[in-house]
Formats: sequence, structure tokens, C-alpha cells
Amino acid sequence: MKVAKLVSVSMFAAILSAGAAFAQTDPGFQSAGRNTGVPLSSVNATDGSLEFFDNGLVRFQDVESVTGTANVGLGPRFNFNQCAGCHVAPAIGGASGPVNFEASVVGTCNGVASLSENPVSIDQGPPAQTAPEMTPQQKGVIACSSTNTTPSFVTANGPTVEARFPFFFNADGSVNTASPNGGVEDLFTVSGRPDGATNCNISQPSFAAAASANNLILRIPISVFGDGLVENLDDSTLVANQTANLNNNLGISGSFNHNGNDSTIARFGWKAQNKSLELFSGEAYNVEMGITNELFQNEKPLPGEDITSGLPATCLNLGGNGYPEDATNFSLGNDPDQFTDPAQQQFAMNATIPSDIIQFAMFMRLLAPPAPGGVVLNGAAVSAANISAGQSLFTSVGCATCHNPNNGNTQASNISNGTNGNGLGNTPVHAFSDFELHQMGTTLADNVSQGQADGDDFRTAPLWGVGQRIFLLHDGRTSNLLTAIADHSSSGSEANTVISNFNALSATQKQQLLDFVRSL
Repeated sequence: MKVAKLVSVSMFAAILSAGAAFAQTDPGFQSAGRNTGVPLSSVNATDGSLEFFDNGLVRFQDVESVTGTANVGLGPRFNFNQCAGCHVAPAIGGASGPVNFEASVVGTCNGVASLSENPVSIDQGPPAQTAPEMTPQQKGVIACSSTNTTPSFVTANGPTVEARFPFFFNADGSVNTASPNGGVEDLFTVSGRPDGATNCNISQPSFAAAASANNLILRIPISVFGDGLVENLDDSTLVANQTANLNNNLGISGSFNHNGNDSTIARFGWKAQNKSLELFSGEAYNVEMGITNELFQNEKPLPGEDITSGLPATCLNLGGNGYPEDATNFSLGNDPDQFTDPAQQQFAMNATIPSDIIQFAMFMRLLAPPAPGGVVLNGAAVSAANISAGQSLFTSVGCATCHNPNNGNTQASNISNGTNGNGLGNTPVHAFSDFELHQMGTTLADNVSQGQADGDDFRTAPLWGVGQRIFLLHDGRTSNLLTAIADHSSSGSEANTVISNFNALSATQKQQLLDFVRSL
């Protein structure tokens, strides 16, 4: 089975940490020796799970258009036109890569031929047989330069981002701190595109004014490796972990964000605002690409438009097929004769029927956790003894109180149960997160509330896979672990005592702890 991976890993060298200014050095992105971006070992061709994983992988890479015959529904506002363009490093399903594709979205629209084209079709059969291995890439223009500009905070070698305004503006352009906003302000519009959006005349948000008024925050994509295991942790296990972690002398408390419908624990997103992978998929499809679906049936206006006018009628139903733009494929599963190969027939009958958001979720659900591995620092392999010492220090200074290394086992699963802990069911989870909300203080606060999460609350970021993560913290402000650690400490942060403990370590001990974290 082919799994699309980045091929130009050497490009990460340009974004390595600036650790030379410290007595310790962040080893940075670890490029070798880790098998990341593969399905759970229980996923196989016999029970059909491999078909669904492969199909979801292809759909995750599909490039969306405004109109046409396939992958239709982009816009009228969007951040990018492909899931894999944002979740890319170190493999499909990861986080921001070394090249930010958002920086090349805007260009001259010289007719339909200049627009981005889809390099993979879901009708080609099992991707293990037909889909080329490739790096996600923008092929052609996505947003027209006659109606769009690239925001100043979107840079070619910076992180992929989405933007939010914490507060609404007053009529005179001042910030109204009594009127919370926090919704996503999509970066680009389809206005001016020649593929059906010529009459949709809408403008980009006022990013320059928001930045000038200090009313702009950014968020970066989160890796989805291992999220199926996280989804399958039962609430009682998380609560038991919380009870154990509360027994500390570090000033750490923590709470869960709960789903508003059934009151169960939500666990996905920077503020743990999403309950399930289906909900995460449906929301991202609608918010990041403007594609309506069976969970989010309506086009998304900007937060300001949503409380005033909504989207113009000329920007609705641009695909011309009605809503939702992504729906169950009732007809695709009824024509297996379009393929001659038995495996392709099964693919047509089974994996093509669900809508995109179901297959996005299934792809993420069946993705194996990120693989730990060795660490190379300044060209030399770090010894296992140093990494082990770093692991002990990680616990002793208090990092493991929130970044819990042992979450317990998942509940039984009838999706891909597996044996010996290799499937979704009865499998240990080593996510290095308690999935709780913690107050992180003024330095990290973004003044955005989601569910029970307030403006300085964040879900403990899972550290599995951080060895192959380029940009750190919710806004990707740094690529240096030392900076990320330091920014955990500020007025009102629960992590202040832990950071004091870290700062009290010797230079050698700090290096060992950094080496351990990059081994994850």
C-alpha cells in the first residue's frame, strides 16, 4: 500500500531551531527512522478496512473546485482547497510543512485552465493500485489577484494558519472588547474566479486593521495521527487520569471541555472543542473550505456577516447542485461493473458510498499513532541513556502531570478491534496529554472562548509526534522547544512551577529533557 509522504525532508533544515543562543539546543525536526502516516496494523484488505483507509487517504488529497463534475463546492470563503495541503508534515495527516501552500494561493486568473486541478480522482480504484505518491501541491491559481491579496502573516516558510478576531469592531473601527467574536475569518474568497463565481462579489476580512488593533490571533493545523485511539478512550478513563493528576503540588488543576449535546468529554482541537472525528471533519470542511456537508448544511459567512446580512444570494449554491455540497454517494456503489478488477469492484461498492466527511474521519480514525524514534543532535545520535534520563526528568519536574504519557487503554471497538493492542480496541494510548483544559496565562492567551474553554484555556497538546513537528504552540510562533517551554510561564499560568523546576535543572539535564521530547 502506498502512503503519500513528503519527499523533500531536507527543506526542514531551513527551519531548525535557533538553539545556538542557549546553553542547550533543541534537536529540531527528526527526519529519519520513523514510520509515520501508516494505518493501524489491524487495518487489512480482508475485512475491508484497508479500502476505507485508502479511499479516505485519496479524498484527503483531493483538490476542491467551485464548480465542475467532481469535488465541487469550494467557497465562497476558504483557507485552502485540500485537506492534505495543511495536514502535511511529516506525512499526510500531519501538521504544517516546511512550505506554506497558502502563500501561493493568490494569482492571475486567466480562465479555467489556470485554476488548480485535481491530480487524483476517487473513481480511479484503490489508491494502493493507482494513486501516485506525491507531495500535496497547489496546481494553478486558487484565488484571483484581482479580488484577493495574501495577508501579511501568511508567509512561504511560515506555518499554515487560520485567523480569528477575538472581538468585534465598533462602527468607528475600534475594538469592542465587550463583544466577543472568536470565529474563523477565512483568508480568501472565490470572487472573480471564472468557474462559476464571477457574480459573487465579497471582500476579504480587514486583516491589516485587525493586526494594527491587536485584534488578530492565529491557529495552526493539528496532527491527526492516532486520533482514532483518542476518540476511543472512554470518559471514565479520562476522569480517572484527571483524579490522579490533581494529586500534585504544582498548582495544576485542569478541567474538561464537554460536548453541549450529550455532556460527554470533547477532546479534539486546540481548546478540545470537538467531540468526534466526524464533527471535526464536517466543521473543517465547512469552515476551512466552505464546503457544506451532512453535518453543516449551510454556507458559512464571516462572523460579522452572520449577525448582520449573511452571504449575498449571488454567493449561494455556486456549484449549482443544491445542498449539501458533500453528501452520501448513492449511485457510486451501485455500478461495480464499471471496473473489471474484483478489488476495484469492491472499492466501488463499499468505500465510495460514504460522503467525504465520513471518509475523512475514517482515514483519521485508522491512522496509527506517530512513531517515536532516535534523536540526532548536531549530526550525532543521542544515546539511549540520555533519552531515558530525559524521560525521568520530564516526570520529576512536572511536565508529565499534564502531558500524561500513559492514558490507559481504549475501550473495545467493533470498527478495527485488532489483537495484542494493534487496533482501535483495548490498545494503550501514549499521547502525552491529559486532554484537559488548563489556564496557560497571559503569554499564550488568545481571548477566544469555545465551549467551557476561556480565553487563556488550552487543551494539553499531545506530544506524541512532536519529534517530527516543525511549528509549536497554537499559533506556530516558534520552532524551538526552549521557546515553547518558556512561553508556558506567565501571569496566571498553571505551568509556572513546572517551568521554574525546568529552569533549575543543569544545562546537561535540560538537554536530556529536550532530547527525550524530540524522541516522541
